[in-house]
Amino acid sequence: MGLAIMILGLALFVGVHVVTTRRDLRARLIGFGGEAVYKIGYAILAIIGIGLISYGFGDYRAAGMIDIWHPPVWTKHLAAALMLPAVIMVVSAYLRGRIYTALKHPMLTGVKTWAVAHLIANGDLGSIILFGSILGWAVFDRISLKRRSDPGAPPIPVGGPKNDLIAIAVGIVAYLALAFAFHPVVIGVPVFGAA
Repeated sequence: MGLAIMILGLALFVGVHVVTTRRDLRARLIGFGGEAVYKIGYAILAIIGIGLISYGFGDYRAAGMIDIWHPPVWTKHLAAALMLPAVIMVVSAYLRGRIYTALKHPMLTGVKTWAVAHLIANGDLGSIILFGSILGWAVFDRISLKRRSDPGAPPIPVGGPKNDLIAIAVGIVAYLALAFAFHPVVIGVPVFGAA
């Protein structure tokens, strides 16, 4: 039951994000009730999707995960190492500097890195579906951005190296918070010190 709930949440979460890539559909939806209503509906559906993903994955884990393969221990260390640049990339999407300029879409690059890191370190069915779906969406979204003619969101000014230094500092703090607080407490899986 947990997997089904998680898959429903993924369909909802990924689905609303895919709508943004379908510019004609997005414009028609905005035409029905205006941009504010569209954004509120988008946010509500995405949050419900995240809730269903979290609940479903937790229920799946509690019921006993279905192992497909057993990753070697070193993949956990590689995943932990990949997560630091992934978090910094996500932060640099908002603190735009040279990292942003070099990557063009650091949020998507960070999400793809996060998904790959978790795919190589987890061999159970639920993790493969979860992280594989998010990776698939991020790749699809990046391809759609190359084909998009409109700018999408309003432009955020791009700064210089100072923004990169701030993004790196904030990324390190966020990484440590995720590794030492969020992951072991909320997810129930320690990042460091576990075999």
